[in-house]
Amino acid sequence: MSTAEIYTTIIASTEQDEVVAVPDQVLNDQSDKSIRMLRHPLGVRPSGNALTSKHTLHDAMGSWGRLPDEMILSLLEWLDVGGLISLGNTCRAFFAYTAYDQLWRELAVAHPSSNFQWRGSWRASVRRLPHGKLPKIECRNLFSDALHRPFVCSQINLTSYALDIPWSNSIPRIADLSRADFDSSWSRKPFILTDAMKKWKVLEEWDPEALLTKHGDTIFRAEAVDWPMSMYFQYMNETEDESPLYLFDRGFVEKMQLQVGGSGDYAPPECFQEDLFTVLEQQRPDHRWLIIGPERSGSTFHKDPNSTSAWNAVIRGSKYWIMFPPSILPPGVHMSEDEGEVTSPLSIAEWLLTFHEEARRTPGCQEGVCREGEVLHVPSGWWHLVVNLEPAIAITQNFVPRSSLDSVIHFLRNKADQVSGFATTVKDAYALFEARLKESYPDLIAETGARPSKKRKWEEVVENEEREGKGGFAFGFGDDDLEDDEE
Repeated sequence: MSTAEIYTTIIASTEQDEVVAVPDQVLNDQSDKSIRMLRHPLGVRPSGNALTSKHTLHDAMGSWGRLPDEMILSLLEWLDVGGLISLGNTCRAFFAYTAYDQLWRELAVAHPSSNFQWRGSWRASVRRLPHGKLPKIECRNLFSDALHRPFVCSQINLTSYALDIPWSNSIPRIADLSRADFDSSWSRKPFILTDAMKKWKVLEEWDPEALLTKHGDTIFRAEAVDWPMSMYFQYMNETEDESPLYLFDRGFVEKMQLQVGGSGDYAPPECFQEDLFTVLEQQRPDHRWLIIGPERSGSTFHKDPNSTSAWNAVIRGSKYWIMFPPSILPPGVHMSEDEGEVTSPLSIAEWLLTFHEEARRTPGCQEGVCREGEVLHVPSGWWHLVVNLEPAIAITQNFVPRSSLDSVIHFLRNKADQVSGFATTVKDAYALFEARLKESYPDLIAETGARPSKKRKWEEVVENEEREGKGGFAFGFGDDDLEDDEE
């Protein structure tokens, strides 16, 4: 659905003689899907409103005013701090465009400062202005979807999308599972465990206050920035970002000196405790993360790395999940032929606005809300989108059960360019994993080896080159797709 199609309904706002366009998807029977605040902070309105206006601020922009919104913002990405400030001083329209906070977020990420402080917005933080001291200029005659749409998406109550889940789409909820039951019946299906983490110490002890007291000065990774936890919590409580930064730290166990397993701070649920990647010991890829984020933060559609399975345990808050089997591409998601590149150009909020209804009607769709004290299972190869319905703290871990061993071996062997998470010292993850499996589980590797094995892409490239000789280089990878047992 195009931007023009989304912004088709015009309703009267609370301000006299002003109209504001609101996405059709917001205007339905679910009243809590409405926008919390219709008016853009600077008064910017959607492009369609220009049809009813006698004046437009684009006229003051000269030749720039004839450019599409997206091109204007793309050009502004080339400016530094001084350039944005100077251009923003020339007219109201340029003030609104240069005030777009995503531009300042990109500057902050591209040029990190050791004395960076969060001051309520990216623009205020980069300019080192006190909270609430940013100038605001009325720009109500500027009509721009590129500026208004992110604001709308940042105001949507995402909880409404987790309501009224069709019975056929509902992710099963189970108190707990034995490893035997998981292996025999559940390893290829998503499900939520409701009682599997009751004994976790972190479930009892972790809340924002306790974490800040103990780890406020500890540096954690939040996507592209490394911040003290105290700064991230300040950001989390104040951000108006359409897609907030997500704290996603792989070294949290060491940083927080946690004990994992047994009667430690937390332990994988029983049904997930077999993990064949443990044969790699210190050479295994990244596999566990601390996840913290505000409402609206999360991950767009993806498959977990290296064809692994995963579990995600919610310690505080709640998360909405929507999932699809490996063979079903979610609406709005585009994938390259070799599955190496996945493109979902929309934010989570915009994807929900645009594609959620279609997704619910798509066969194979699974949905559910994982609440505090619950654990969700992500089977190998499943597409999934997850979003925080409220501020949330969670731990997630990737693992390799026997049921997904074939898929993992196939991935490591035939998609070496997509393998991730290993240290740079590991030059051939497939060879390493195969050798360690032979040492520890010779029966498993024998079962896998008994199946017809296709040549690795690099081997075929080399053979083709030798066969062609000086006549030229030819790619001939052939068909290397793996049929999934579970669709």
